[in-house]
Amino acid sequence: MKIKSGTKLYKFAKTVIPGGTTLFSKRSELHLPKKWPAYFTKAKDIYVWDLNGNKYLDMFCAVGTSILGYSNNNIIKSVYKNIEKGNLTTLNCTEEVLLAKKIIKHHSWASMAKFTRGGGEANALAVRIARACTKNKNVAFCGYHGWHDWYLSANINSKKNLDQHLMSGLNFDGIPKNLKNTSFPFPYNNLKYLSKLINEKKIGIIKMEVMRNVLPKDNFLQKVRNICNKKKIILIFDECTSGYRENMGGTHLKFGVEPDIAIFGKALGSGFALNPIIGRRQIMKKAENTFISSTFWGERIGYTAALSSIKEFKRLNAFNKVKKNGKLIKSIWLDLSKKYKVPIQIMGTDAIPSFLFKKNHSQRKTFLTQEMLKNKILATNMIYITIFHDKSYIKKYIQVLDKVFFDISRKKIKNILKSQICFKPMNRIN
Repeated sequence: MKIKSGTKLYKFAKTVIPGGTTLFSKRSELHLPKKWPAYFTKAKDIYVWDLNGNKYLDMFCAVGTSILGYSNNNIIKSVYKNIEKGNLTTLNCTEEVLLAKKIIKHHSWASMAKFTRGGGEANALAVRIARACTKNKNVAFCGYHGWHDWYLSANINSKKNLDQHLMSGLNFDGIPKNLKNTSFPFPYNNLKYLSKLINEKKIGIIKMEVMRNVLPKDNFLQKVRNICNKKKIILIFDECTSGYRENMGGTHLKFGVEPDIAIFGKALGSGFALNPIIGRRQIMKKAENTFISSTFWGERIGYTAALSSIKEFKRLNAFNKVKKNGKLIKSIWLDLSKKYKVPIQIMGTDAIPSFLFKKNHSQRKTFLTQEMLKNKILATNMIYITIFHDKSYIKKYIQVLDKVFFDISRKKIKNILKSQICFKPMNRIN
């Protein structure tokens, strides 16, 4: 098959892959329909090359998997070295044990760990273990926790249940109807709503992202922990996105609130698949009473990459750099918003900043992506910050963004938009 361009390959891909790509977040329609380059040939630091050899500055960054940038030399060397020795054999790799020990050391409240390769399956595994520990199997959740039946079953009760946690109007085709009334959403920072849910729905598990777009208010996280202690509810923190991004471990460490189970991923593997699930011994031991296993959870690559990443986080002072760069990005957005009187709402942690245009967001966001792409920049309204997103690397981004805000303030965007308006992305309630 002769490949002429990423846009043409993506068009063909939609005939052989449902949705065009396995990962929803990488669908071209979410960025610049029919014009997004879609595929890459190589990547380094924060640069990506497409199928035609065009080099792009990446101001989005791999859905959050690479805070050290692409192809960190030391991590790649570690992975190559172990691949040459063998990746998956009859026997186990020692790196699995070494990583478990390391992650537990970062979290004094935890005693045991298990691992998967994807965030959705890690979330499903955590729920399975928690349900094995409690009489009340129902789950109250806040945030996005993957694609498995336990989570999507929330929409059997109402098709709007996942509107603010994942996306609007999700069908539940393929989900057994008898899972109705087993998973229930609750709003972030709304203790009253959660308390009512616990009393009415026999909740045995609370599962939530620690934070994403807004800070916990009025000691919310600690109050959730107190309720769990009082009611003997198992508390799970999903930190697939937030973990190992601002500190050596979970964001919950910053708030001083300990869960019973925590899940990590994305940043820890630096682009290689690895999701740890850690927890208290009496809870994690219950995994031995149910069947949880997968062949490729035992491969050496992810464990090797994570162990090497932890060393690189320390060596490169990564967390401080990421937070510093995120604050810089937020200040740039705010300055341009004021300069051109284009109102925006800035959200998110310093490590994952984002903003919304307060008027015609989807149209303006599409225009921003269009203009950036003209200048060989991959960009949207959010950035998964890396150690490279400092002023020395993003001068071009700042110059183009200045013109984008100027054009939005002076022109009718619909007259200069050369693409269909992008699809609405995932919603994030917290």
